[in-house]
Amino acid sequence: MTKVRTRMAPSPTGEYHIGHIRTLLYNWAFAKKNKGDFIIRIENTDRERYVEGATDRILDVISDYGLSWDEGPRVGGPYGPYIQSERLDIYQEHAQILLKKKAAYYCFCSEERLAKMREEQKARGVVSTKYDRLCLKLKKQEIEEKLVNKLPYVIRMKVPENKEVTFNDLITGKISISSNNIDDQVLIKSDGFPTYHFAVVVDDHLMKISHVMRGNDWIPSTPKHILLYEAFGWKMPYFAHIPNLKEMGAGKKLSKRFGAVSAREFLDEGYLAEALLNFLMFLGWNPGTDREFYSLEEFIRVFSIEKIHKTDLVAFDRDKLLWMNNQYIQKLTDEDFAQRSLKFAPVGIDKKLLIKLSPLVKSRIKKLSELRQLAGFFFEKPRVDKKMLGKNWVEHLQAAHNIIENLDSWDLENLNDNLMKKIEKKGFKTGDFFMDLRIAIAGSKFTPPINDSIVILGKEETLKRINKILSDK
Repeated sequence: MTKVRTRMAPSPTGEYHIGHIRTLLYNWAFAKKNKGDFIIRIENTDRERYVEGATDRILDVISDYGLSWDEGPRVGGPYGPYIQSERLDIYQEHAQILLKKKAAYYCFCSEERLAKMREEQKARGVVSTKYDRLCLKLKKQEIEEKLVNKLPYVIRMKVPENKEVTFNDLITGKISISSNNIDDQVLIKSDGFPTYHFAVVVDDHLMKISHVMRGNDWIPSTPKHILLYEAFGWKMPYFAHIPNLKEMGAGKKLSKRFGAVSAREFLDEGYLAEALLNFLMFLGWNPGTDREFYSLEEFIRVFSIEKIHKTDLVAFDRDKLLWMNNQYIQKLTDEDFAQRSLKFAPVGIDKKLLIKLSPLVKSRIKKLSELRQLAGFFFEKPRVDKKMLGKNWVEHLQAAHNIIENLDSWDLENLNDNLMKKIEKKGFKTGDFFMDLRIAIAGSKFTPPINDSIVILGKEETLKRINKILSDK
């Protein structure tokens, strides 16, 4: 039985998309479940769109999501190098194999000629333009002369005519396309680099990839890949095309207009990696039960290609993600919450303060980045807009000041009891009293429980804040 080997092949042309993490997660889980290997390969042959530093950022963010790879950059492996720009000799060698088999040919056409050819075809009503095979007619001597004279060229695949290209997708089923609708694709570009379609086939074969699991927008490209497998005489991997992600209520892919789209952005906004992975599990897959929470270990056990949805797009429900993230935040220990919150608190904040805040804020924030909005008054003195205070605010704050100043025991129970006795004695409205106290202490109507907050803030700082408001009256 063939060993299961899956791969993810990021292209360093920008930041890693959250949809890529979902696809990677499926590949990773499938390999782990079947005691196989998961490989990372960097596909950096698109030199025009290459972004300096993107490779490291991609590898870092995959690691930050808690996912690892068995072979690839940083870990090595028996089928390296795992970066395409370091494999150029391999692609040239395999292009020569196809040239000798007459399954590929040199093309010396200029960009100007190709552009003119496409325009003429469009003018004739051709929907999908194709190369006209002018260079396929070149005689051997002509080709050799052009090569000797160092004329720029590409190497194209000679697509067989009148051939039905058929494959059985593990998710969508049987797919068939006529080779007459496939262009003589470029295999090696004029700069010596391979095109994606050529390199991906060569690499997947040499790295013994058994299952190619990718977004269903790659379905139209698969027949091109199959023709290459057949031209080389290689065994094909299994193909499984999974649904892509779209915005909730929209028919388009994820957009920055609706919020974060890169994998790093979600982490920077205070989503927990484990919550994101749990959410992503269900974007195209369902275990057939009502259960919503899975650890990675549990997901590995239940994941199967058969339970992946047969649909084009799956909705990325951002509200559901917020809810799930809050559920995971609530489950954090106070120590873990504090550690993870440090990056969202002001520099130099004592971790012990965050540990004390944890029980007050965990249930009230959906993202760790909301910490400063909800509890920023612990970190710095707030600005208080007196227009927010009620008509009896002076009496309320004077009474609170007197109680707090004279407390002999600084604890929540003592504070609660004495404040409630004063409210009852003075005939204050409880809600109005505590709202004025909340605004004076925090500068906001929306805070964690104010008495709990006062105990953490401390007697001295609490009295300072109340005094400042009263002195400015």
